Amino acid sequence: MSWHVFGNIATSFGAAANNRGENEGNITTLQKLVWQGQVHSSVSAEAIRFALRRLLADMELGGTNRRWNEDKRVNEWKDHQFLGWTEKNGDTFIDDDLLGYMTAEAASEEGEAGSANVRRAVLEVTRAVSLTPWSGDVTFNAASPGATPSAQKKGNNPVPYGAEFHATRYQFGFAMTPERLRVRARAAKAVRALASLRNVAGNHGRFLFDFAPDSVVLRLTEDPAPRLLHCFETFDEGKTVEAPALIQRVAAGDIAPSELVVGGALAFGTTGQELKKAKAAVFDGVKAAIEEACKRINQQLGVEE
Repeated sequence: MSWHVFGNIATSFGAAANNRGENEGNITTLQKLVWQGQVHSSVSAEAIRFALRRLLADMELGGTNRRWNEDKRVNEWKDHQFLGWTEKNGDTFIDDDLLGYMTAEAASEEGEAGSANVRRAVLEVTRAVSLTPWSGDVTFNAASPGATPSAQKKGNNPVPYGAEFHATRYQFGFAMTPERLRVRARAAKAVRALASLRNVAGNHGRFLFDFAPDSVVLRLTEDPAPRLLHCFETFDEGKTVEAPALIQRVAAGDIAPSELVVGGALAFGTTGQELKKAKAAVFDGVKAAIEEACKRINQQLGVEE
């Protein structure tokens, strides 16, 4: 039976602004969705994956296959044909192994089928959703004359612009079946990278939001279903985080306490107290929880650090 790693992360509280380059008039907009009947802001899984890939490029000896060139504003590839995957023991890159890849070739003649070279992602990531509803906050500003080349074209007058923003926390989850990895040691590296996320989304350089976990719940199990995604809630407008759905599932026997590793601010609330009583592994700090989870992952996979 396969063995899986599931996780749910809650960020610290912060002020999030535009996470992509789209506008409505002169207002840069947040991505939004209706979540449990109310409008919440959101950050795409693609933005999280992009930030994760950049972090892995710095962490991994040999780097990643795809790397973003800040000067040219393009992705640069080391092996755009993924030739390492054509051999059983071929050399591969950590980002291709964890996040998958796809190349598609059009048919050379009409009526013929095209071809695709695809590897499904082993590490799957959900969209991040705000823990509190968006209240419609918008900030209005004015760029000073000549502040940018586009502002210079407006002459000597200030250029007005605005941005939607949201003071909140975000939660997002992930899933991984380490046995599917070409190099199993990459499983723990992925978990450590997720615990150190930075530079997720953002419009140019206008805001900084910490996407590293303030609270984390990890489940290491043979159960193929996560049963803990989006388990966080806040009852005081984002000041603290609890996970009542997680407690209920532990009490109901759907999640074994021995499968859980919990860390961060969640440990100090009702959820942490209840999980300690249930004999789950609960740590005051996120880093301690991550290291415990990585230790268990490597032991399960027979990886020596």
